Amino acid sequence: MAEQEQTISDLADLGAATGVQATAEPAPMPEPQIDAQGRSYATGKRKNAVARVWIKRGSGKIIVNGRPQETYFARPVLRMLINQPFSVTNRVNQFDIHCTVAGGGLSGQAGAVRHGISKALTLFEPELRKSLKQVGFLTRDSRVVERKKYGRHKARRSHQFSKR
Repeated sequence: MAEQEQTISDLADLGAATGVQATAEPAPMPEPQIDAQGRSYATGKRKNAVARVWIKRGSGKIIVNGRPQETYFARPVLRMLINQPFSVTNRVNQFDIHCTVAGGGLSGQAGAVRHGISKALTLFEPELRKSLKQVGFLTRDSRVVERKKYGRHKARRSHQFSKR
């Protein structure tokens, strides 16, 4: 009965009770992945669109399939979508983007380019990962069109009922 019971309320108390001291060292930042031309590469996806994105330091030019973004993405909403990763990380007009996009429509392609730019930014500057992850730009949007089912007009629309 001479032994006393210890209450453990914290992980530090648990370490002291077991005799093991835990040291919380922050994980080292990953190295930037930059090729010989000073570029980082990433692939972005959205719906059926796939974007291959190369990013390098520059004046802010964005080239999509060999054309400037203003002519390829004519709608201002799509251009705003592409520039979101730069505004979140305060890197507006600091990087040149060259990307090729295939598949899907313009909205899906713009989402794929945004996803690719965000991933390439994290490879170019790993410290930007936290801010891009918080707003959800590094997560692939997995929503795709539902397939058409047998015996239905569309994916869920059934035949019109006829009383007579």
